[in-house]
Amino acid sequence: MAEVVVRLSVRDLTQEDLEWCSWSGTSLHLAQVAQELERARRGDVDYLAVCPPSGMPVAIGGVDYQANPGAGTLWQLAVHPALQSCGIGTLLIRAAEQRILARGLHRAELSVEEGNPRARALYERLGYVAHGRKPEAWDEEGPDGVIRRHETICTAMRKSLA
Repeated sequence: MAEVVVRLSVRDLTQEDLEWCSWSGTSLHLAQVAQELERARRGDVDYLAVCPPSGMPVAIGGVDYQANPGAGTLWQLAVHPALQSCGIGTLLIRAAEQRILARGLHRAELSVEEGNPRARALYERLGYVAHGRKPEAWDEEGPDGVIRRHETICTAMRKSLA
């Protein structure tokens, strides 16, 4: 077994990057990300990309500064499936936390679906603490191309960055 080490950098996601992000979701999801990039231009959110030297994103995720007053809310975090459990999600979250601090905020929040214990374990390992449960819903595109409403229960988590 050989070990391969690749240098990664974190930067703002761009509209041009979206063609390389089909691994992160359906065309509906990518259209939603494109809308969030418009909000990023206005300064309402940061949308980050983790990239190897090729510049093609292998992880993406956003920080919304309007969702919860006084906090940066992490959302739409995704790591290329072939590269999960390699520390890339941790790098993405730490970079998002730095963006939150740079805005003068000292709290990060996120929600995780209750059916996603792997992601919750990551967030807990990084210091996030559950503080409630809430229903959430969003549109998602099925394999048949039909858009359906996905309804779920999420655990709300937060972390002090002070």
